[in-house]
Amino acid sequence: MDLKIKLEQLHQKVMGLKDQIGTEEATKNAFVMPFIQILGYDIFNPTEVVPEHVCDIGTKKGEKVDYVIKNNDEPIFIIECKHWKESADAHNSQLHRYYHVSKTRFGVLTNGIVYNFYTDLEKPNIMDEKPFFTINIEDLKDSSIKILENFTKKGYNLESILDSAEALKYIKAIRKEFEKEIENPSDELVKLLVNRFFEKPLTANRMISFKEYAKKALMTSINESISFRLKSALSINEQMEKKEDDVKSAQPIDQNNDSKIVTTEEELEGFQIVKAILREKIPSSRIAYRDTLSYFGILLDDNNRKPLCRLHFNTTNKYLETFHNGKEAGEKVLLNTLDEIYNYRNQLHLTLENYA
Repeated sequence: MDLKIKLEQLHQKVMGLKDQIGTEEATKNAFVMPFIQILGYDIFNPTEVVPEHVCDIGTKKGEKVDYVIKNNDEPIFIIECKHWKESADAHNSQLHRYYHVSKTRFGVLTNGIVYNFYTDLEKPNIMDEKPFFTINIEDLKDSSIKILENFTKKGYNLESILDSAEALKYIKAIRKEFEKEIENPSDELVKLLVNRFFEKPLTANRMISFKEYAKKALMTSINESISFRLKSALSINEQMEKKEDDVKSAQPIDQNNDSKIVTTEEELEGFQIVKAILREKIPSSRIAYRDTLSYFGILLDDNNRKPLCRLHFNTTNKYLETFHNGKEAGEKVLLNTLDEIYNYRNQLHLTLENYA
């Protein structure tokens, strides 16, 4: 199964269970061990995942790191875990000590939700103070998932990780500094910008004014850039959808593609369940479906631009794709039974509100 889908499923599990997780040990069992498993490592194989590994430091005996992950009997990275309510940044001094004696290149500090990845870019065998990579289960980004693939058992690539680690670390640091400058421009930045067009001396009063001008200018520039990109993306998407609708409307009913589409009993049953949920809000006459080769689409007013959900029943595993976060942000969830569709009533109702 795709790494992204597995992480999204873990996110749902975390959201559903975290209020019932009261200890660090429970966090490890419920959140961290499934994460390790998602990366492809056998949590029941002590040659791959070593729990409570002894990391004696000098005269200090009995120090243990929560997990050592191995590949071909070589330690790849260590993981130190905290309770999910604790900050994943709060205990890196402890991980710092373990890293020194673990003979790994990477250390991970996590609360089961945020995973901070560290290495030794500054000094050999001494863990850096700041992580070079962070992934947040509650805010998954495609770029972060792609980096995480390098840490999976199947895709582990030390050279690739080390090549990108420095860039990731400093890009992250520069971005943070840039965000600070946007929020509160420094004197240095204001002088750098203003001295290019303002020839008079920058007095204290003028500096106060220009700092405010700089803040507004930066925010305006960024907002306009975002607005332009969104409008361009929406325009392109609308053109593509219109072209798709035009092509479909021009196709004869007995076209070859249509003859390959088989609408199954399970898809129709799933459609009836979705219709039953949505009839709480709208008349059933407004709920339509279009079956395709890759998915079974359920639409509002039979309009391709208004997807309510999609049923992905053409593979061994069955998925429901919802659009409560917008039609460009579909989220797939695994279905063990068709009745589980009822668990996503709120998401389906929220999707309707998007088209109100």
